[in-house]
Amino acid sequence: MKLLFKQRFFSWFDSYDIFDEAGNTLYTVKGELAWGHLLRIYDASGNEIGYIQEKVFAWLPKFEMYLGDHYVGSINKEFTFFRPKFNLDYQGWQIEGDWFEWEYTIEDARGQAVASVSKEVWNWTDTYVIDVCDPKDAIYALMLVLAIDAEKCSRN
Repeated sequence: MKLLFKQRFFSWFDSYDIFDEAGNTLYTVKGELAWGHLLRIYDASGNEIGYIQEKVFAWLPKFEMYLGDHYVGSINKEFTFFRPKFNLDYQGWQIEGDWFEWEYTIEDARGQAVASVSKEVWNWTDTYVIDVCDPKDAIYALMLVLAIDAEKCSRN
């Protein structure tokens, strides 16, 4: 399953549309005014299904993931010099990016591919293609990409 993750061009807060391969909107993400990033995820019908919340008083960037109001895990940026690395607290998953921060791989605890993420560089706004192996993992992969993109925006 492929998802196209596209940031909206004119928005005061982080806003994204997530499409399937046929161009149908699967999710909408809307940023809210808060201490740190707060990104709410809505399904195609406009129902909130989860959110990402940045923890402001953390040494390095940390984001918590929620489905509904239930905590499901977190992603923490690790200190590295060259390749971006994140520590995940979600079912033993691991994520690592390339030096340019354009390509990421997500693996499960056994080292099996969960998803690959590629940034499309010739767009006006942040655009990613998320290739998810199992559709049930799509929302979690999306949450991770949202957190990574928010962390990158905080740095710039």
